[in-house]
Amino acid sequence: MLALAWGAGAAVVLAVVFLLSAITKLASPAAWRAQAAGLGVPPWLAAPVPYAEAVLGAWLLVQWQRPVAAWVAVAVLVAFTGLLVVRLAQGQRPPCACFGSWSTTPIGPGHVARNTAFLALAVFAALA
Repeated sequence: MLALAWGAGAAVVLAVVFLLSAITKLASPAAWRAQAAGLGVPPWLAAPVPYAEAVLGAWLLVQWQRPVAAWVAVAVLVAFTGLLVVRLAQGQRPPCACFGSWSTTPIGPGHVARNTAFLALAVFAALA
């Protein structure tokens, strides 16, 4: 029973992260598009990201089919983290764009570490 509560809490934390990320991108769409382009994300792929994050955040928040939502979060975080790792391996350090206009710091190992922590949280939310 305690693991279930901890899993629900982990899902809520992830929900806040995804919702905050979506809101900051939607609040400044031009900045989001420019930052996404700087990361090498094509416009057709960048455009739906904030909406997908909002849906995923809401899904995690309401706890409906929490393990499925958490595994979707794992997949999204793996994709985001993979992009960061590829750019760093290429020697590129554009702004993160992770939280829209709030994310102006160039990407670095700290971003990868943060995403790894979010990944661990998502796996825990899926399995608890």
